[in-house]
Amino acid sequence: MKNERKPSLAGVERAYAKVRAVVPETPLLPMALGDSKIWCKCESEQPMRAFKLRGAWHRLSDLSPEERARGVVAFSSGNHAQGVAWAAARLGMPALIVMPADSPQVKLDGTRALGAEVVLYDRMAESREEIAARIASERGATLVPSFDDPWVVEGQGSAGLEAVAQLAALGEGAPDLVVMPCGGGGLAAGLALALPEARVVIVEPEGWDDMGNSLRCGEIVPVGPNPPPTSCDAIQTLRVAPITFDVLKARGATGVSVSEEETFAAMRHARRELGVMIEPGGAVALAAMLAGKIAPGARTLVLLSGGNVDPALFDRVMAG
Repeated sequence: MKNERKPSLAGVERAYAKVRAVVPETPLLPMALGDSKIWCKCESEQPMRAFKLRGAWHRLSDLSPEERARGVVAFSSGNHAQGVAWAAARLGMPALIVMPADSPQVKLDGTRALGAEVVLYDRMAESREEIAARIASERGATLVPSFDDPWVVEGQGSAGLEAVAQLAALGEGAPDLVVMPCGGGGLAAGLALALPEARVVIVEPEGWDDMGNSLRCGEIVPVGPNPPPTSCDAIQTLRVAPITFDVLKARGATGVSVSEEETFAAMRHARRELGVMIEPGGAVALAAMLAGKIAPGARTLVLLSGGNVDPALFDRVMAG
């Protein structure tokens, strides 16, 4: 079923209508950047503190009563896990999530607290896709990938339409530049569909910039061997999918990468200037802007995509 349709702007518009009916809009906050102003979309303020519930809600709420009864299986380092668990709980569905054994405890605890069953795996030695596909087949459940799914892409794009509505209410036009964190590219592809007139720039951690490298090469390139350790667990994707890459390639998207130090500086800046708590993976887009790696446009939209950060790590980052 997944391969029979492609994500579309019409799908993003339908997802936006569905999402806004169940959760309040997230804050859109202005921030000074030199002589410019950027607009920060704080998806860290979602009920489960990340944008992922958008795609999860669009996907799960489209399932038939029979499919809902059989439940869903997903794989995630934590934010998609909690998004699926949140949507499943609201819809009264069983959910099982395959999660890395090294996921932050706050994400493991949050997923279980929402009622989902958790199966752990070794991120570097096992395939989460294979494990999840096997369990879904055994249970007759629906597999809900974290980015390789048209409903998920469309749902994530609803953040862009929401930002456009918020800007319009402030007398501002639509963004001419949108900058977002990128793991598998679900959020990036959704925003590219939602904002067809905006320039699209994706941001990844250094050494994990497979989408950026893929866009530069014109074909999908996986993460290289022995990638460096990163605190950005939310966007540690070893290989992107055609569904997201194709959308971003068609839109002429480009990519940059940021260091751990730049990411931590952005977390501190967001806390100090906006009063929000951002996890490392959710801070990389802001990090690229603060580091001068992307020149702001007339109306720049920057996604702060998640805030599920380990408290001890956050305290260390805030202490510098």
